[in-house]
Amino acid sequence: MNRSLETLAGRIIAGEQLSVEESIALSASSGTDAFALFLAASRVKEHFLGNGVDLCSIINAKSGRCPENCAFCAQSAHHTTNAPIYPLVDEDKIVACAKEAEAAGSHCYGIITSGTTIKKGEELDRICRAVRRIRETTSIAPSCSLGIIDHETAVTLKEAGVETYHHNLETSRSFFPHICTTHDYEEDVETVRVAKQAGLTICCGGIFGLGETAAQRVELAMTLRELDVDSVPLNFLNPIEGTRLAGSKLISPLECLKTIALFRLILPTKKIAVCGGREQSLRDLQSWIFFAGASGTMIGNYLTTTGRPAEQDWQMLRDLELTVGGCCE
Repeated sequence: MNRSLETLAGRIIAGEQLSVEESIALSASSGTDAFALFLAASRVKEHFLGNGVDLCSIINAKSGRCPENCAFCAQSAHHTTNAPIYPLVDEDKIVACAKEAEAAGSHCYGIITSGTTIKKGEELDRICRAVRRIRETTSIAPSCSLGIIDHETAVTLKEAGVETYHHNLETSRSFFPHICTTHDYEEDVETVRVAKQAGLTICCGGIFGLGETAAQRVELAMTLRELDVDSVPLNFLNPIEGTRLAGSKLISPLECLKTIALFRLILPTKKIAVCGGREQSLRDLQSWIFFAGASGTMIGNYLTTTGRPAEQDWQMLRDLELTVGGCCE
């Protein structure tokens, strides 16, 4: 298997695409074969993206009362959790947090709002004003994640100076009805398409450990490849009390790493960042994400849960002797 994985990495570097059947077979790797998988993914990542690491941070700019019923989400109105509930914060707060993110070393700053979509009018205008100020006063790249949007909204964001639109598909098309029934998967796919058509860079990934199969993880990766997204955030379920998935078991650190490696081999040229849930699921193996093919990570806090101090992540990067790049996730 080790030699065949070396050959596979060479094929991918030469321009071949990993097939569904090959991907599913690789997901069953164990023992030394799993380590060979990580090595192949690392080789592919270094060929296409070098040794640089991209860092991103976010602000939970509007929290709670989301009408969607995503099984994992602490902000869903269908769940009873301790997640904070507040309306869209003012633009001064958005700008101030961007400056804090830049000072912490992030290259991309995501403005995230709960809800199905952003309201046109004052909410959208406030975000656009904040983005313009961020562009004027910092060098950080502004990103937005405002739910399902139409082409007009995408163009408005682009004109305001937003570089990246973030919209996760969360899971595969075949598994999505088990996770969310309040909107259709195609609405998420269409949001990715309209944002791309508006000229925005696309950040789109998912969350693992929801109960999906290995084949469904591969299915998600293939959908992202078909949509030709630019960067892929990989999250791992951190079960929140009060949500439908509160009793879920964490997937193992090695399973997380195999998932990262598979996504790298399926999406060899894309930026892949490991984000939410890495502290809980990867534990002592967090640093291995870069050997498994990741090219970035999120630092600071997440939407409703606390991340570890940014200095710990910076120390990890220094210990690995990795170069922190300057590209937006």
